[in-house]
Amino acid sequence: MGGKNKPEWVDGRASDYPSSQYLTGVGQGESRSTAENQAYAAVARIFKVEVAAQAKDWEAYLVTEHQEVASAERRLTIDHVTKVSTDKVLESVSIGDAWYDAGMRVHYALAVVNRSQAEASVTDKIVMLDREIEADVEEARQTTDKLAKVRALRRAGRNLVLREAYNTDLRVIRSSGQGVSSGYRVGELSGELTHFLSSNLGVVLQISGDQAEPIQRALAQGLVREGFHVTADLGGEDVQSSELLIRGMTRLFPIEVQDPNFRYIRWCSDLEIVERATQRVVGAIARGGKEGHLTEREATAKALRVIQQEFSTEVAPLIAAHIFGEATVPATAAMPAGCPREASAGKR
Repeated sequence: MGGKNKPEWVDGRASDYPSSQYLTGVGQGESRSTAENQAYAAVARIFKVEVAAQAKDWEAYLVTEHQEVASAERRLTIDHVTKVSTDKVLESVSIGDAWYDAGMRVHYALAVVNRSQAEASVTDKIVMLDREIEADVEEARQTTDKLAKVRALRRAGRNLVLREAYNTDLRVIRSSGQGVSSGYRVGELSGELTHFLSSNLGVVLQISGDQAEPIQRALAQGLVREGFHVTADLGGEDVQSSELLIRGMTRLFPIEVQDPNFRYIRWCSDLEIVERATQRVVGAIARGGKEGHLTEREATAKALRVIQQEFSTEVAPLIAAHIFGEATVPATAAMPAGCPREASAGKR
């Protein structure tokens, strides 16, 4: 490929690949492979920019990177959405031409996407997702199992976000700029789920042990951000009507460490997610660590800040992901090293 004379596509004009039939991207680099990769990236950017522009409409189903936890890999981030949809389009991309500028010692590559082939591929994906969304919405609106309803609505919303990302790609691919409208809107499904969570799937917190009140408050704040109606276990009507109980115990205690300058506090926590109607434990989470400072009091304060941060930004999203069916939390959890088993949610 390529020739002695500079091809017109290097400057952005590709008459052999008319824009009515092709999308193109040009890359350059010190090697042929680098130039090709840059050309692929140029095509990908066309789609990523458009998908990212739509992301504000999908915020209810997207989590930011700092919220993600390792066991919640099925949760959506904007990067994941754009990658999944763009990768589908890039299945249709190929290198249409390449050229080496001997004088400048620079390789150039032209990546091309056949619009009709890409349209067929993306349309098939949209049709498949539409079937899944319809099935999940139907299940959500027919089932009497509250947890099953929440999970079906959540799946439908997730798939609708992906579907809309593909539809954004389709509008880029088609010269007309037209997509395929859906029978559902992300905001409507999100609103339906939020309303159901607040009125039918309350969560009660029952944290005991050291520094229980500020730790419980941090966990509650995290769960509220995830969309749940949260109540402390004070015996009121909200508690009686709630579906889920999150109970746990926390311990903070001094430990001996061979450090002449610092004092250390170990912290341990053990949480259980319980179905109130059956008292069945459906998930368990154990966390722990140690923090050091110049005095025991300062070390304790530091440990408390760490616990609050972890409960609010890591444990709460993990619990939410488990409830939504987007992560699997085991029914039992081993205590972290250095934590006594008596610091346990189940032993009370």
